[in-house]
Amino acid sequence: MSTAMIIAEPAAMAATATGNMTVTITIQAQCLVQTAGTLNFGTNGVITSNIDQTSTIGIQCTSGATYNVGLSAGAGAGATTAVRVMTGPGAATINYGLYRDSARSQSWGVTIGTDTETGTGNGSVQNYTVYGRVPPQTTPAAGTYTDTVAITVTY
Repeated sequence: MSTAMIIAEPAAMAATATGNMTVTITIQAQCLVQTAGTLNFGTNGVITSNIDQTSTIGIQCTSGATYNVGLSAGAGAGATTAVRVMTGPGAATINYGLYRDSARSQSWGVTIGTDTETGTGNGSVQNYTVYGRVPPQTTPAAGTYTDTVAITVTY
């Protein structure tokens, strides 16, 4: 008779070790011009009364960042922030203004503390209405008149 011998193998030991990993990100203050709609005064004939339109600028800044939004005088020859100039056929021009208020009494320019819009970022896009006006003036030749206005966000 043979006796079988059972030999048990030692149980495998499961061991673990733990540690921690640091994860970081640094957010710096930043602002972006997210949207800038075209300010379109439409199709008109003789300019005998105010032609008013609006557009919207969307600014996105990190939460807590204070900022100022300024609009340049534009690219028209001789333009100022008080009287901007669209240029058309044969260098003909049409004067217009950009304002911060619906009454169109506060010109929108680039001088911080004087004629810019201020805000505090909340992380989302914040919209600002640009109020435009073409005042009555001698009407130039038929054609398309344009200008390019730079938007500057200082933060």
